[in-house]
Amino acid sequence: MAHRPGRCRCCGAEAAERGAAWGLYLRIDRQRLQCLNERREGSGATVFRPWEQRGDRSQFVESNDDEELLFNIPFTGSVKLKGVIVMGEDGDSHPAEMRLFRNIPHMSFDDTAKEPEQSFSLSRDPLGELEYPTKISRFSNVYHLSMHFPKNFGAETTKIFYIGLKGEWTEAHRHEVTICNYEASANPADHKVEQITPQTHFIS
Repeated sequence: MAHRPGRCRCCGAEAAERGAAWGLYLRIDRQRLQCLNERREGSGATVFRPWEQRGDRSQFVESNDDEELLFNIPFTGSVKLKGVIVMGEDGDSHPAEMRLFRNIPHMSFDDTAKEPEQSFSLSRDPLGELEYPTKISRFSNVYHLSMHFPKNFGAETTKIFYIGLKGEWTEAHRHEVTICNYEASANPADHKVEQITPQTHFIS
């Protein structure tokens, strides 16, 4: 049965469900989010937004000196990353390769010489429809994700409009620390004051 435009509840529910699946952008610690080699400061953070808003062409990041971009993405908890969407232009500025690294905070371009956890050859995706599934066994306990885009399809700079992250998030558990101070009993024979270094006990 054909659906009339604007009247299909099932299609709307399906879109909402898919949008919720790409909700890891809500779990990014944006105050510590970094994008290296971005032309406009802070523009890298704008590509992490709701799936339904991926078509907003006013928000994008463009590389500065060359075609490379490097995102350092800290999460507010532990993430099991299942998939990635990378949306660019239908042209040569679209990134052609993506390399993923896990749990390497403050990663620099020099660090990208390391072997990534997983790499992808990207296709041009101007509509944000292509999903790149990750090897979940390698991305099951991620608190920091680095995304390296080393090249594009031949343009001088790389432009990205949207990055979608799909997966599961678990709240980080903080271990409480109990500090106990012990004092020595005074010796009646003398009146010297003894200073005892407080002992700290870590309770896991």
